[in-house]
Order: sequence, then C-alpha cells, then structure tokens
Amino acid sequence: MMNSATSPEEQQLRVDLAAAFRSIARLGMHEAVANHFSAAISADGRRFLMNPKWRHFSRIRASDLVLFDLDDERGVKGRTDVDPTAWAIHGQMHRQLPQARVVMHLHPPFATTIASLMDPQIKPIDQNTARYFNRLAIDDGYGGMADSEQEGARLAALLGNKSRLMMGNHGVLVIANTVGEAFDDIYTLERACQILVQAYATGQPLRVLPDAVAESTAQDWEQITDFSIAHFEEMKCILDAEDPSYAQ
Repeated sequence: MMNSATSPEEQQLRVDLAAAFRSIARLGMHEAVANHFSAAISADGRRFLMNPKWRHFSRIRASDLVLFDLDDERGVKGRTDVDPTAWAIHGQMHRQLPQARVVMHLHPPFATTIASLMDPQIKPIDQNTARYFNRLAIDDGYGGMADSEQEGARLAALLGNKSRLMMGNHGVLVIANTVGEAFDDIYTLERACQILVQAYATGQPLRVLPDAVAESTAQDWEQITDFSIAHFEEMKCILDAEDPSYAQ
C-alpha cells in the first residue's frame, strides 16, 4: 500500500505497474484472475511489488500492489494475499536474476498457442516476428502448476542470457529494465504469435526471412527502446483520459 513513507520512485513504479495491468486487460491478454507482473524496488531485486492474489487486472490500482521482501524470515506462508504459483515464479526470478527489474508472466492466447506446438519457435516472417529471432529461451519441461521454489529456480535458469522465455504448454515470460519496455515486449510478442498463427492457418508454406535479414531486424529493435517507452506512455495517456483510477 502507498503511504507517507512511500518514496517517489516506488510510487511511480506502482503507477506504471498498475497501468500495465489495466492495459493488458483492455487488450484481452489477461487470464481471468491469474498471471502476475512484478517489479523490483531495490537494487538487488530482493524487494519487489506484485499484484495480490486473484485480483482482476482491470481493477488493479497502484495502492493494491503488494510489497514483498525475500529477506523477510516470515516468508509468505499463511498469507492470503499471495498466489503460491506467483511466489514460486516471481520470487525466484528476482532472487536468481537481480537484473530482472520487471518480470511479466502471461498466458495470452496466440503466444500460448505457439508455446503448445512441437516447434515453439517464433519463425521470422515479418518485422514483429523477426524481433524474436534467436532471442527466445524455450522451456519444454512443463510438469503442471509452478507451485514450488524449485520450479521457479528452474525457469530462472532456463532464461540464461535471454530476456524472453517461451514456456512450453504454458505461456510466456519476459524480463526487462522498465515496465514500459516489458509491456511493449510482451505486447509485440503476442502480436508476433498472432501473425504466425494466422500464417500457419492458411495452410500455405511460410516465407521465412533469411537469417541475415532476421538478425538485422532484431538488432534494429534492440536499438529503439525509446519506441517501447513511448508506446507505454501513450497507453497511460489513454488510461488517464478514460479511467485514471489505476493511479490511485
């Protein structure tokens, strides 16, 4: 909860994270009252914000976000505001990968469709899909609900030096330096998978881009983080005009 002791940096992070939840809900990428986003407020990643258990994305406000501390000896046992799967995944992401300032995990329909194929790679057939050329970690070891710290640690290890994890038979996860970059990445990843699913659905052969073109396009994407930030800022402007309650 925000209070008089909340720093300006934490308050802004709360507002941004709440805006991401609301925007994802508007885009139809949410999963009922499941899935979670988290954002570190400490340099070592051990203190982070996350949405409370089973709260619909479209209703989340900045003040609703829960502050977690990996060094709190009490842990989360017995807490009613924590989804065990969220703690298993996000707790370990922030513990194992302090560079993961923001972690977003979703089960969006098109990305989850691709994640459920025998070949879950996002093939570079256009500008959006090329963003992910050779830049996806793949998890092919789904074993049910991720409700243990061991499973969260396994997922964190799979990321390696990548920032996106295609979670086979499950969904997707992205990490980024800011909420805006993470939001734009997971938005574009879902758009890329929508394009790929529709291309597969035609039954015609895919016209896959040459590796050199795909790699050049992916590198170009990596140079325009300001595009990602601008996208997110525009989404916040839409919320400010239509329903600014997210910032409360």
